[in-house]
Amino acid sequence: MSMERQTISDTEARIIDAARELFVEQGFAATSMSEIAAKAGINRPALHYYFRTKERMFRAVFGGIVDAIVPRVQGIILQRDLPPEERVGRVVDVYYDVLTDNPSLPIFMMHEMNRDFGNVARTMGELHIVQYFDTIKRGLLDEMERGLLRQVPLRYVFMTFYSMVIMPFVAKNLCCAVLLYEGESFEELLAKWKPHIVTTLVGMLKA
Repeated sequence: MSMERQTISDTEARIIDAARELFVEQGFAATSMSEIAAKAGINRPALHYYFRTKERMFRAVFGGIVDAIVPRVQGIILQRDLPPEERVGRVVDVYYDVLTDNPSLPIFMMHEMNRDFGNVARTMGELHIVQYFDTIKRGLLDEMERGLLRQVPLRYVFMTFYSMVIMPFVAKNLCCAVLLYEGESFEELLAKWKPHIVTTLVGMLKA
């Protein structure tokens, strides 16, 4: 299955970037079409030419986020010739890259899932995200059945990984105010935290 998007125009890309920034900053419900048009530097009729509804814009924004993460993660996890620690480390790098560029993204996603999970679920279905995760799930379960990985409930793996990766970004202000050593940057803290993520996940999974 492919999740490749059709080529989009510069104007459409600018609209999607503007919508993503405003959705993340203000939330989906609080963002108006007029604000998106103004941030993208176009008028309302031009905006409606590309996106008739805010829901379609949300789908485009969500799709861009998915494209930046899910295919890359799937490709890494299914590389069985790589040891677990290298696979986990590379997956952490994918999330670090995306979240460093969009540090408010986890808060936005949690807010939208709490506000209207039905809309998020529909969007995930339209983008075939479930199929991607099913492929990852089948691959991991197969490795567990063959004794290549320890048999662990995948929900525990999921919750452990995402809590460890996302927490520093959700609590970035707290981390910067309380947890940084003198002269240390947030990025340096992330780099030092990464080995603990890898060690924890590998400890769960390595046979």
